Amino acid sequence: MSRQDPNTVNAVTTAIRVVEALYELDGARVTALADHLDMPKSSVHRHLSTLDEANYVSREGETYYLSLQFLELGDYVKRRDPIRRLAIPKVEELAERTGERAQFVVEEHGYVRYVHRASGEGAVKTLSGTGKRIRMHALAGGKAILAHLPEPEVGAILDRRGLPAFTEDTITDRDALFEELATIRERGVAFDDGECVAGLRAVGVPVRGPDDEVLGALTVAGPTHRLQGDVFEAEIPELLLGTANELELKYAYE
Repeated sequence: MSRQDPNTVNAVTTAIRVVEALYELDGARVTALADHLDMPKSSVHRHLSTLDEANYVSREGETYYLSLQFLELGDYVKRRDPIRRLAIPKVEELAERTGERAQFVVEEHGYVRYVHRASGEGAVKTLSGTGKRIRMHALAGGKAILAHLPEPEVGAILDRRGLPAFTEDTITDRDALFEELATIRERGVAFDDGECVAGLRAVGVPVRGPDDEVLGALTVAGPTHRLQGDVFEAEIPELLLGTANELELKYAYE
């Protein structure tokens, strides 16, 4: 944070920075972590000792890593909401049927979060893993969600997160994005044609609740040479729409 919020606690903010740095660096020694965070070694060491005492970091020699405690917390977060739990088998089914990468995503703090991912036999691996957050405007799942949020909420997200380009095909103009969101609402399907990762296409559909609120989105992604023609424009969209409908019914009667 560039400006300290009067409602935040400095020590907690610093502890979070330490945790995130250990994640980014895949573990680190005190000196390396202090250099990365531009903090005194003594302060970093105190935070690491506190996190170690609480079992949130583990130590291997002189190197500190995030502990398996986060695995327990992450599994709870993943399954806390019934829609997230119910989406897991549907994502696995989509990956098996398409042979591609399937995922269920939700909006959180103006980002897309990957809740669950599954890879089919021919799926392309990417750097985005479960829990990863990405800006919404460049992803099929993100656009599927944005299209079904109130316009003032969409505007607030764009004000906060911007419209940066990930590839030369990313939509970076607000008016152009709102036009596409209107089209998505009409057809019920969102497309990502190399807008987040060059050479990768994706199809996304919203998952709605009983009160028509958007709960998340199901998506299937694959390389451009496989996701083209009827496969990209009709087969996968129809499969996703049917799967989303089944998931919505399960959620409604859970």
